[in-house]
Amino acid sequence: MDIDAFAAVHRPEWERLRALSTRSRLAGAEADELVALYQTAAGHLSALRTSAPDPLLVSELSGLLATARGRIAGAHEARLSDVARFFLLSLPAAFYRVRWWTVWVGLAFVAVGAVSGWWVATNPAALASMGSPAELEQYAEEAFAAYYSNYPAGDFAGQVWTNNAWIAAQCIALGITGFFPAYVLVANAVGVGSAGGVMAAHGHLDVFFGLILPHGLMELTAIFIAAGAGLKLFWAWVAPGPRTRSRALAEEGRSLFVVAMGLVLVLAVSGIVEGFVTPSGLPGWLKIAIGALVLAAYWAYALVLGGRAVRAGETGDLEEDLAGHTLAQAG
Repeated sequence: MDIDAFAAVHRPEWERLRALSTRSRLAGAEADELVALYQTAAGHLSALRTSAPDPLLVSELSGLLATARGRIAGAHEARLSDVARFFLLSLPAAFYRVRWWTVWVGLAFVAVGAVSGWWVATNPAALASMGSPAELEQYAEEAFAAYYSNYPAGDFAGQVWTNNAWIAAQCIALGITGFFPAYVLVANAVGVGSAGGVMAAHGHLDVFFGLILPHGLMELTAIFIAAGAGLKLFWAWVAPGPRTRSRALAEEGRSLFVVAMGLVLVLAVSGIVEGFVTPSGLPGWLKIAIGALVLAAYWAYALVLGGRAVRAGETGDLEEDLAGHTLAQAG
């Protein structure tokens, strides 16, 4: 197929379709013409994608058809089926696709935190750099535990949710830099590990884990997910594979947005646990068990539903009609 000749022959039809698609009001005959031209242009796009997949022309026609389709069918309205699809297919698939990034980020966080805690607990100079003996004793004996009960449970849960959502949002929004998620992880790992080191040095490591684990299991996993998703976007830019770099970034970016929406809910759950379960009078083992069950529920959702959705071809991206048609690529 001669692309230039094909475009020259059909350009008047495409321009007429564009003009009709952008008019505020159409007469009956014009509406019929719009539908007919839409069907014709869809055939042109199909022929181009099959015989001569010119990227620029395919992109132009795809955008033109999307505009015309919106004019014909009206704006897409949220339906119950869209909500079900999001929670049963798109979201679990997006979580599933970042599972290994989440795991490796989590392992790195635990390693840095453990080294930081060990260094503070066993090195007098490192411990002294964190405050005077009286300040550290007051922190270990009172302040650490008081942090979880100084505010009403509802207010504290909201405060925690807002803070953690902000951290996750930064990891996602600035993930393409590759640097920022790593910085956030190291800074938080050192902070958590150092707090544990102070508690261990004063013989209260059991209090530390008893207060951190109930909500921290899910809360920290949410941060790992955000950082992992951000780093995955960075890697799509560095090594897009068989996809073009722009296509890889577009697809991973849309999937990343789905992850971000899901993390709002995940962090809300961890905030509720931190606000109501962590400072409660429940036995320590029961509080940790509740946190573990919340974490297990997340992984079951991500691995079982997500794995099934991915095997069925779901990617966490928008459907092609909404995301835009793309060229078939090998690999």
